[in-house]
Amino acid sequence: MADSSDSENITPLHQIISSCTGALLTSVFVTPLDVVKIRLQAQQKTNLNSSKCFLYCNGFMEELCCNFHSSTRFATPYWYRSSAHFTGTVDAFIKIRRAEGITSLWSGLSATILMAVPGTVIYYTLYDQILYSTKKHYKWTHQPLWLPIVAGGAARVFAVTVVSPLELVRTKMQSQKLNYLEIGHAVKKQISTKGFRSMWHGLGPTLLRDVPFSAIYWFNYEYFKQTFNQQKPTFGFSFFAGAISGGIAAFLTLPFDVIKTHQQIELGEALFGTHKQTKSTYILLRNLYQINGYKALFAGIVPRTVKIAPSCAIMISTYEYGKQFFQNYNASKAASTF
Repeated sequence: MADSSDSENITPLHQIISSCTGALLTSVFVTPLDVVKIRLQAQQKTNLNSSKCFLYCNGFMEELCCNFHSSTRFATPYWYRSSAHFTGTVDAFIKIRRAEGITSLWSGLSATILMAVPGTVIYYTLYDQILYSTKKHYKWTHQPLWLPIVAGGAARVFAVTVVSPLELVRTKMQSQKLNYLEIGHAVKKQISTKGFRSMWHGLGPTLLRDVPFSAIYWFNYEYFKQTFNQQKPTFGFSFFAGAISGGIAAFLTLPFDVIKTHQQIELGEALFGTHKQTKSTYILLRNLYQINGYKALFAGIVPRTVKIAPSCAIMISTYEYGKQFFQNYNASKAASTF
């Protein structure tokens, strides 16, 4: 475990810069894998040639796209043209590239980065601050393995809750092609008719997916650091430990990811008039199992696992490297003053 002196030698601003760098690199490299994963999951939900909504993800954030008839103002976005039925991960890559162009795998990347940075900054910075504050308060010289579980879960709850209204606003802007004035009126109307809490619609299934993932991920990552005595992990160690930890967490929480995808699709259909009511998590779970069996809960397992592993590897290794860079910089600066 990193000792307390490491945390004292780095400021929250340095943690923010490190997490931002990691978020930028991760979003660029893993976006195509997440796009394929969501396409495979959404394929179960609806025929994309019909007047339905589907969830389109760009690495960190998801956007809802309603595939209405072209005669309506809610026509399919310019970057999406329905591809053929996908039989697997490799098949999806090939068909998306052929039908929509290679750039479609990075659709909406700039907007995704703008949305990803706040959540990533809050998440990683808060996680480290919880670890440091708790160890300092109780004067622990050895970090218990349950602490990363609590810190990771708490940091994720706060980050997701803060960003959730921004995701909803972005969903409406992407789906309805509204300008900022129109989106302001739409938000006011939603709050006046459905209440302020409606801005956090869909938060439940998001937390069901992200909190267990964070708890499992940080437990495994800190366990590897402790087992291999990596108080100041090297870039290579962080990369591989992050990849393994992320892969394990991705596999164990995949059913939550599938449910979250389908509930967001149902929400979009309810918002834009193609569905009467958004189904609960339990109903979606039951329907998926009845129609497609237990395998439906593991749809997109290959692209999700393949995407999450390098995503966590890039993010944590960049973050750890950034922190150590600033720690060494601060130490050198302090030494030069004497």
